[in-house]
Amino acid sequence: MVYRKKTAIMVCFLMAVCLCLLACGGEKKEGKVIVTESEFSVRRDGEKAFVIDARGKVRNVGDVDVKNVLVTGYCRSCIEMIKPGHWFISGAEKTEAQKDLLSYITVGAEEEFSFEEVAFIYNMVDEAPESMPEEMEVVVKSFEVVE
Repeated sequence: MVYRKKTAIMVCFLMAVCLCLLACGGEKKEGKVIVTESEFSVRRDGEKAFVIDARGKVRNVGDVDVKNVLVTGYCRSCIEMIKPGHWFISGAEKTEAQKDLLSYITVGAEEEFSFEEVAFIYNMVDEAPESMPEEMEVVVKSFEVVE
């Protein structure tokens, strides 16, 4: 009789441990940050030089808080060489001015970003360009999940 009681207690204990392990090892929570607003503006950078700057908002739509959110922009329709009257980009790695690092965003929160120099143009005349490039975008390049 004592043997059965000890066995029953041991089985119940093992079942409880297994349930706890299954509950803890469930779904892994994910981080997800999206761009909710983006705006591009032209700024004079010299007598005949202009640049495009970006600003907007990102939202944490994931299941966990995130940190070190890196936001930057791309001009997909710009050329990679300097040609007067044409929007261009530098082929080099992004500088600190060309990205924004948001330190912390809680679940559901929205944060503002801003950065400079998405694209450049040098005109032959001292006038602002008539149009902006067609294919421009802001992207969330990376972030870390807070555990």
